Amino acid sequence: MTKIAFAKKIGVALRSFKAYELGEYPPTEETVDRMAAVSGFPVEFFFGDVLEEPSPDATSFRSMARMKASQRAMALSQGAIALHLNQWLEERFELPEVDIPNLTGEDSPEAAAEALRHHWRIGESPVRNMVHLLESKGIRIFSIAIEAREVDAFSLWKDDVPFIFLNSKKSSERSRYDAAHELGHLIMHRHGGPRGRDVEQDANTFASAFLMPRASILSVAPRFPNLATLVKLKSVWKTSVAALCHRLHAVDMLTDWQYRQLYIEISRNRFRVEEPNPAPRETSLVLPAIFSALHEEGFTRPKIARELAIPEDELECLMFGLTMAAIKGGGRKTPGRSRLEVVEKN
Repeated sequence: MTKIAFAKKIGVALRSFKAYELGEYPPTEETVDRMAAVSGFPVEFFFGDVLEEPSPDATSFRSMARMKASQRAMALSQGAIALHLNQWLEERFELPEVDIPNLTGEDSPEAAAEALRHHWRIGESPVRNMVHLLESKGIRIFSIAIEAREVDAFSLWKDDVPFIFLNSKKSSERSRYDAAHELGHLIMHRHGGPRGRDVEQDANTFASAFLMPRASILSVAPRFPNLATLVKLKSVWKTSVAALCHRLHAVDMLTDWQYRQLYIEISRNRFRVEEPNPAPRETSLVLPAIFSALHEEGFTRPKIARELAIPEDELECLMFGLTMAAIKGGGRKTPGRSRLEVVEKN
């Protein structure tokens, strides 16, 4: 909703609503109740600490050109709640330490992808699970569960901690590519930096090279493959048929003519809309472990939401597609701060 629409629904003038936002004077108790009813957020949310919303200038969006300002605002507001949740979790758990090198000085995105693989000691092998790998390196992964297909993913640094937000309603192959694209932004454009088509293309090139290393492609893929071969081979790197086709062309295993012909076939078969032989969806290791521990400490889903002063469905939105089940029940509370470690095995 716009401010005008929200003010109308709670029965106040726009000027009064803006005054509440600016802290010029408080709303009446009756108005606060209407604000809670209309927004779905508890009354306590409006009297809690001001949540720091991610700055658009310091945030990298996967598909900025196709995104409306309102959609970007929706994503950033969900990001603010994710940062709020992450801070709450950091107070209770020792999450994996951040191991993300600054590769802004690399000569090319391809060189950055090779350098990162060397730093993480994962060689040329395909990444079995991108979410697990990124979590093990200290990247906080959350979901963007908003009705906006144009918002694929975005990333940011907050207090030297990297965050990636993925649209969990996308295919597994698309989500893996989005995660690699945002990883490229995190290591190559660490503090925001320049924006535009060239920067997005660099992140695309990084994602392609990171997911499908040159040596791996050259050792496995045949020269001049047909579409049926691409459909079979895509499971090796768990990428889309279109992404694999693009990578083969980039490493000179397809001529320009073959590349165009294959893309025509990919479009004709609607493989860009519905991926053939889809890969299983990748879920989080960190979030289920956290909520299992919280369960043992007596934290039910409603209790966690109350602690954060947010609706339960907002909590679910941040984990949509990343966990297999909702938070249920609650055990006996135990004191102390838990240590959580995630190990990615290739």
